[in-house]
Amino acid sequence: MTELSPAARAVLTAVTLTKYDVPPEGLPAFAEEIAPLIAAAFRAAADQLGEEMEFYNEWLVSVTDLLAIATELEGV
Repeated sequence: MTELSPAARAVLTAVTLTKYDVPPEGLPAFAEEIAPLIAAAFRAAADQLGEEMEFYNEWLVSVTDLLAIATELEGV
């Protein structure tokens, strides 16, 4: 599997653990299938935020951050 930043890995791991209770490396085919879908969701969220910034879990998340994660996940 492609090496991901901690943020992108956390997102992908959250999905695979939620769906199958297994980390992404335990289900590489599912990880490859779901990563572009997660990326599309992040791009849609970034599109809705525009240039605004939102707070989530006490971390500042910007549109640029969402798009960077989406780009990484598209490469999985």
